[in-house]
Amino acid sequence: MAVIKPFCGLRPAPELAVKVASLPYDVMDSEEARLITSQNPYSFLRVTKSEVDLDRAVDIHSEAVYQQAAQNLQRFIKEGILKQDEKPCFYIYKQRMGEHIQIGLVAGASVAEYQTNIIKRHELTRHDKEHDRVNHITVTEAQTGAVFLTYKADPLINTLIAKCMEQPPVYDFTSEDGISHTLYVVSDAAEIAAIEQAFSKIPVMYIADGHHRSAAASRVCDNWRKINDSPQEEFNRFLAVIFPHDMMYIMDYNRVVADLNGLSCVEFLAAVKHKFTVEEYTDGAYKPQRTHEFGMYLQGKWYKLTAHAELIDANNPVKSLDVSILQENLLQPLLAIRDPRSDKRIHFVGGIRGTGELERLVDSGNFAVAFSLFATSIEELMAIADAGQIMPPKSTWFEPKLRDAMVIHVTPKPK
Repeated sequence: MAVIKPFCGLRPAPELAVKVASLPYDVMDSEEARLITSQNPYSFLRVTKSEVDLDRAVDIHSEAVYQQAAQNLQRFIKEGILKQDEKPCFYIYKQRMGEHIQIGLVAGASVAEYQTNIIKRHELTRHDKEHDRVNHITVTEAQTGAVFLTYKADPLINTLIAKCMEQPPVYDFTSEDGISHTLYVVSDAAEIAAIEQAFSKIPVMYIADGHHRSAAASRVCDNWRKINDSPQEEFNRFLAVIFPHDMMYIMDYNRVVADLNGLSCVEFLAAVKHKFTVEEYTDGAYKPQRTHEFGMYLQGKWYKLTAHAELIDANNPVKSLDVSILQENLLQPLLAIRDPRSDKRIHFVGGIRGTGELERLVDSGNFAVAFSLFATSIEELMAIADAGQIMPPKSTWFEPKLRDAMVIHVTPKPK
């Protein structure tokens, strides 16, 4: 069963929401964040990337950065930029990107269910990134970034959510990238109870994005249970936005490699043909239209690659992924990319940047070859999680990105 709880959300004053809400901390570097905050003093990046207020020489993972985040968060509260709801609520977060609409429930998800795999994972985490989020939650005493969860769509939940959206929203704005963000507050006790009851019938949920945030919330919970093991403490839950699976939009996650591992272009193409059918593509950039096809950009030309049938293991949900087929049959054996998590010769490009970004990177001379992929499906992600397996790194790119500070989950350290 999926246990979710309402909470007293900390969120922007309505007239400031468009200025406060920010992209997640992990989709930009410090210099990009400095530029944004120099133009917008209300940006929540002052909390999620608080190094912007410190000297550039300061290590972004130092204690000073986390303390600055806590100070900035408290200042935002003191100045009325952020205000906390007086009673526990659910929140409904609607986003529109072009023709795509997704509507999620903002709630406190159960750390216990994460730890017992009722909330299923599909990615490994890095200890350093986990530790960074542990420190951020511990010092700020708040979960400032939401975990992106999904579940198999349920008609009753759809009906309940739609009913709650009949009231006026508290926020409705369009961010600088053209994505609209709308938030509704669900404070009615009967509506809250009905939503909780409906979710209790959902057997499992899946982490779509936010493995480090959920892992960090789990570690903080374990630490603070040693002080107070009451299940009522807010640290037993983590901030989540929960979407039905049929509203999820996954884009392609593409690859560029710095060199051809000592091969000439002729030698490389000949080697690729052992595992893939290779066709030169002259009608612009090649963006795959189905699974097991790939685009390749090399020396100013696009090629269509089709994996040979014997490479596809339909009985293995991980090995049948396009990212696995490319890694195991081309990137590793031909280009010596053995560990894409750590190899500095490979770079990953989210599909939101388009094939033009792949061309730009290769044409710049900094990379030798680029590969465009067909997007992983949400069904593939759920199948892998259900099988207890792990997806290769950089398999999914979700859009639109959730904005931080639409709702913040305050998690006071127990005394």
